[in-house]
Amino acid sequence: MVGVFGILLSLALLMYLAYRGISVIILAPVLAMLAVVFAGEGSQMLGIYTQVFMTKMGSFAMKYFPIFMLGAIFGKLMEDSGSATAIAKSIINTLGMKHASFAIVLACGLLTYGGVSLFVVAFAVYPLAAALFREANLPKRFVPATIALGAFTFTMTCIPGTPQIQNIIPTSYFGTDMYAAPVVGLCAGFAMMFGGLWWINRRIKSHQAEGYGDNHSNEPVLMPDHHLPSLWAALLPIVVVVLANFFFQKMLIPGWDTGYLASDKFGNMDINKVKSIWSMIMALILAVATVVMLNWSKFTDVNGTMTKGALGSMLPTFNTASEVGYGGTIASLGAFLLVKEAVINVSPGNPLISEVLAVNVLAGITGSASGGLTIALEALGSTYAQLAEQFSINPEWMHRLASMASGGFDSLPHNGAVITLLTICGLSHKQSYKDIFMVSLAIPVMITVLTVIVLSVFV
Repeated sequence: MVGVFGILLSLALLMYLAYRGISVIILAPVLAMLAVVFAGEGSQMLGIYTQVFMTKMGSFAMKYFPIFMLGAIFGKLMEDSGSATAIAKSIINTLGMKHASFAIVLACGLLTYGGVSLFVVAFAVYPLAAALFREANLPKRFVPATIALGAFTFTMTCIPGTPQIQNIIPTSYFGTDMYAAPVVGLCAGFAMMFGGLWWINRRIKSHQAEGYGDNHSNEPVLMPDHHLPSLWAALLPIVVVVLANFFFQKMLIPGWDTGYLASDKFGNMDINKVKSIWSMIMALILAVATVVMLNWSKFTDVNGTMTKGALGSMLPTFNTASEVGYGGTIASLGAFLLVKEAVINVSPGNPLISEVLAVNVLAGITGSASGGLTIALEALGSTYAQLAEQFSINPEWMHRLASMASGGFDSLPHNGAVITLLTICGLSHKQSYKDIFMVSLAIPVMITVLTVIVLSVFV
């Protein structure tokens, strides 16, 4: 039990200290070693650090860094070319002030589904959202929740084919692809979107008398219209990502001779475990080339933009990889067997429930959807895959529910995306977090639980 206490203490400190602003890159190895000491394995600390923590961390970075890097470069190119702004502005102008919240959610959702990172979406859409709320005299404090609904929820975890990392990670554990469980994903995604819109519109209506407000910080400066690309030029790179990813994953790669992957040289790899990664890499390369060619005259320094994008990918990659190293270390401890059995035995006859619980809890503790998802699947993914086979559960359901669960408790106050979004908007947790909580945590968790209940009928 001392070992279990050490794991719980380590997790609690990780959550608290990350909330206090200490880097996860620093915290993860230190707190992993704290758990090692409590588990009575302190004499093996250096060996565990170099051979377990660093191996798990390096393995994640090696597998997913191309997607983080290409996604960040693509997002930065979309931002600097004005393409992201042009898309958001067009949607907002078309739907108008009467449907302000829906216009912002739709703009964020389209950009996120097109492969633009959540952080870039927040930076790109905020100036337009703030300007629209100011013109319509709606309370500014609801802008962060509106952006969070469009960028941090349904297009991040639910909609089939979304290129966000939370939808790619489960493919390696369940042998699925990014289009897993399309009906389940679409139903849950639309429920999250319309549930969140209902909440935001209800809140705006009840507080409309307070108006936009005065003395706000970080008020936006909009890019002049004549500097923006045309709508078709802005949209085409996103269309390339979506269509190319589908074509490569469903049509091109399955026809390749990939038998060589079964050799020792390639780690005896199954093509299904890398197909989604390969297709996303190729789709993003094509999208990057497309946005550069279409907007060459808009860039003052293409190399500088791409370099900033590449450098910007480092921190999220290594933050998440450090959390993976931490999770791999915890999973290697003898005391973790007790934790593992406790989670699985929450519902021994239904792995759907225990999977959702494990992913949600770990995403909440780490404050990271991708980090919590990877930790849970790194420790329990093979177990869930075996249980799915044992109980004749569609592995696509396991994939979709794992992805959806990662987008629940990750949005607690210490989440990096939440903190960044509030900073961009010039607002505080006190002013805006309640509504972020409802649209990106409470409603997604409720929809995920309802989805589990419905699917459990068929188990």
